[in-house]
Amino acid sequence: MPQCTAPVQGHRTSSAAANCPACGGRSSYRSYPSYSPPPRYSTGGGGSYGAGSARGGASGGGRSRRLRGGGYVSYNSTEWRTIEPLARNAEAQARSHPERRDLFLCHAWDDRNGAARELCDLLISFGASVWFSENEVSLGKSLLREIDRGLATSRIGIVLVTPALLKALEAQGVADKELSVLLATDRVIPVAHGTTFDALRDVSPLLAARSGLTTGDDLSMEEVATKVAAAAAAEGNG
Repeated sequence: MPQCTAPVQGHRTSSAAANCPACGGRSSYRSYPSYSPPPRYSTGGGGSYGAGSARGGASGGGRSRRLRGGGYVSYNSTEWRTIEPLARNAEAQARSHPERRDLFLCHAWDDRNGAARELCDLLISFGASVWFSENEVSLGKSLLREIDRGLATSRIGIVLVTPALLKALEAQGVADKELSVLLATDRVIPVAHGTTFDALRDVSPLLAARSGLTTGDDLSMEEVATKVAAAAAAEGNG
């Protein structure tokens, strides 16, 4: 039996229909519209989602969250498993303690003018409020007492894990005391920068067991900052 060519070649003209081995000689023909892919919409944070997806969804089981200053940040499914508990905690803390800052930044003393400063500045630029010792502790004040206040008045703790921090933890310095407090809560996320979670596991198995993020080939420091800032913003899903 002759096959109709309409689905492939179309029957938009009478000559096309006449040349079809199945439809040739018929007085009428069917018109098949050309296919157009579904539109895609920007999330405002560089990602996109297809028509029919729930707003805030992303491929692979990820999510998007709104930055306080506007725009959206997308997470893949692995990142979302790390970020979702942090975001849920931030929202609960924002309801019960709206006066608190978003983040307490735990870092090594040697990183205060390097990686820690960079991360702090990026977080602030994306709308997060950050307790950072270099900005908060003035001359004449007790460092440990101010850190204690900072921990008490921040919703989430972020630990910048660098080679310098690993050395500081082994030496049981100030960073080690900060970490001890943070580990007693469910409000801490480690960010490995210039090192690995395997190296962290040799120094602090408890912190290494927490889900976190790693800078490197897949994520820049800026991208890590956007993902943490959006999670801590307590702005809800986009």
